[in-house]
Amino acid sequence: MLTLETFEEAAEVVKKVTLETKLVYSDYFSQQTGAKVYIKPENMQFTGAYKVRGAYYKMSTLSEEERQKGVITASAGNHAQGVAYAAQCFGVKSTIVMPTTTPLIKVNRTKGYGAEVVLYGDVYDEACAKALELAEEHGYTFVHPFDDLAVATGQGTIAMEIIKELPLVDYILVPIGGGGLATGVSTLAKLLNPKIRVIGVEPANANCMQESIKNGKVTTLPGVNTIADGTAVKTPGEKIFPYIQENLDDIVTVEDAELVVAFLDMVENHKMVVENSGLLTVAALKHLDVKGKKVVAILSGGNMDVITMSSVVQQGLILRDRIFTVSVLLPDKPGELHKVSGVVAREGGNVIKLSHNQFVSINRNAAVELRITLEAFGSQHKNEIMKALEEEGYRPKLVRTAM
Repeated sequence: MLTLETFEEAAEVVKKVTLETKLVYSDYFSQQTGAKVYIKPENMQFTGAYKVRGAYYKMSTLSEEERQKGVITASAGNHAQGVAYAAQCFGVKSTIVMPTTTPLIKVNRTKGYGAEVVLYGDVYDEACAKALELAEEHGYTFVHPFDDLAVATGQGTIAMEIIKELPLVDYILVPIGGGGLATGVSTLAKLLNPKIRVIGVEPANANCMQESIKNGKVTTLPGVNTIADGTAVKTPGEKIFPYIQENLDDIVTVEDAELVVAFLDMVENHKMVVENSGLLTVAALKHLDVKGKKVVAILSGGNMDVITMSSVVQQGLILRDRIFTVSVLLPDKPGELHKVSGVVAREGGNVIKLSHNQFVSINRNAAVELRITLEAFGSQHKNEIMKALEEEGYRPKLVRTAM
């Protein structure tokens, strides 16, 4: 049972391995929503995510015999690091099965905590099946990343910290993958103050909990497809599901494109690197009517490899019209490129790349294609540049930007 006493016990235990992640007031998101928005930066934990809370508390509850067997788990990365670090603290051998799609930074950090890493499957569920197989084969103690009440209790300590710091909080937004974090946070929040609304947030293409709530039973999705790898779960937890049904007020979903934009928001306005799953809560703010309310968005993790980061930044700039590509047709004669660049320069655009195609027409004198990739300040500036090119007779067309 998840009781106030177990949460209080867990809160004391996890203090040994957690950093203090005080709430950060967000001027930017507050202005966007008309609410008082705070972020709970669990991306700043030692292991880069909240998962160390549940892993360490779970490890503290194991018997000496269970620890001697060694522990095993499956994870897309953050729980892996949490278990590996907790096992290292207790002097326990750990084996972690991770999907083959796990970012390299998460794999290497997990190994850095002394764990043996096995890469298997494309998604968490396939990795989990392999971990259970190895546990049976070698007698390891399996530490489930979310469908475990002790793990959920450890994760729920976040709610205790939030309410101690902001007693009059109205909304807590929590990411959902398999549901462990949402279970702990929503259950403890309701125990401390039933008036607090706890909203779960899932990727639109990995909404296993939303479908389960809708169907009234744990439901397995046929597949998941999201850049939020930490929440790419097809089946939520059986043990924790009744707590979600009872304590979670609602679930909203966000598209991957919204996570891309949210990454830029966090970097530019808070100078924070937050992984895609950790961004679910801030991306969800625009879907909620929270005007005049006190809202806390939990940023669950910040373990993102630099290749993914560069891709997300690039796509974010494109989605925000900060980078765009335009195609214009020119006569193939000297001075035409100079004229076009003059228009762009006059409007304050910055040329990133040029592509000159002489073979778009059989009559080169009539037309060659010039593709210009530009940097702008946003949608309004982009439209001003497009209008200026049109007024000069170039008939500009937007094309898909390829960096």
